[in-house]
Amino acid sequence: MELISREEIKTLIEQPKGNCVSIYMPMHPAGPEVRQNPIRFKNLVKEAETRLIDAGLEEKDAIALLEKSHEIDTQEFWEQKGEPGLAIFISENIFRYYPLPIDFQELVVVTDRFHIKPLLPILNGNGRFYMLALSQKDVRFFEGTRYSVNEVEVENLPKSRDEALQIDETAQEGEFHLAPSKGGTTNPFSQSGTFHGQGSPDRDKQQEYILQFFQIIDRALHEKLKLQKAPLVLAGVEYLLPLYKQANTYQHLMDEAITGNPEILSAQELHDQAWPIVEADFQKSQEGFLEQFHELFGGGTGKASNNLKEIVSAAYYQRVDSLLVAVGQQQWGLFDPTSETVYLHPEKETGDEDLLDFVAAHTLLNGGTVYAVPPEQVPYSTPVVAIYRY
Repeated sequence: MELISREEIKTLIEQPKGNCVSIYMPMHPAGPEVRQNPIRFKNLVKEAETRLIDAGLEEKDAIALLEKSHEIDTQEFWEQKGEPGLAIFISENIFRYYPLPIDFQELVVVTDRFHIKPLLPILNGNGRFYMLALSQKDVRFFEGTRYSVNEVEVENLPKSRDEALQIDETAQEGEFHLAPSKGGTTNPFSQSGTFHGQGSPDRDKQQEYILQFFQIIDRALHEKLKLQKAPLVLAGVEYLLPLYKQANTYQHLMDEAITGNPEILSAQELHDQAWPIVEADFQKSQEGFLEQFHELFGGGTGKASNNLKEIVSAAYYQRVDSLLVAVGQQQWGLFDPTSETVYLHPEKETGDEDLLDFVAAHTLLNGGTVYAVPPEQVPYSTPVVAIYRY
């Protein structure tokens, strides 16, 4: 199972404005209740049709817009899906769906952009992390979440030290031939050369070769991870870990690692050891946000707020650095950038959007951090709090 990525969520947010349908559906992953999934799906699509018509679309146009949704309404689709949640996004040019490990509340939203707030837990406490299983004979790279782990092929990532350094097995005993790597001549460790030893290099030479091996790995991962912020957990025998940390350039490498021989561990066994490390980091990050918020808010600095109207305007104008927002709640209303006026409505009115989703989406688009949490975890019994850049 692959989770929707931060980049995909941002792509959904950036879609051209128009009639955008967002459907969130809880699913029964197994048992006799599976038969309820297609019934619930049809009801939610029908609700989306009604909302499109209420928004001013002709019935035939609403039906046509939702036509693609019927492509997935097959027995094979429902029998194969083992996740507890399904997110569907439909517009004139977009039809995407994501079976996800989130137990969504039923929700249908029709506005001029996609509704993404229920997806946000994927980006923090339940979110993505990476694992690098290191040994000189076997290198594996994984993407994981609280719920799953998948091995990922990375371009130019060597599988072993021999492959990375292209050891010439035809050389005389005790000699290494270091040939250009797959990464090309821009790799500073791809220069060819011959190293000599007395049957086996001394310890310093061995460490030099291992460090070069790890620098090649880091270079390959740099291309994969250069725009990412998810934590990376190392797994390897203890003496290799400091060498990799010396070679590493990824800013979100975890200090704590899985120690031992990763070659004898399955992907799931590695995941089971990595998740507690990552979960603690996620929790620490969120606690750090709350500590900073209380300090700024209590000090009257003007750099923190729990006022939704203020936060809406700040998010729109790229002032929000980080945000804590309640999932499972909506606050309907409108923002008029011309007058910088925010209108809040107790019930959804024509043209309204969920302003909690609005502030989350704009914070993400502008490079900020969003923590999506249950409502009771947001301070002061408000649905959102924010820290400003200035």
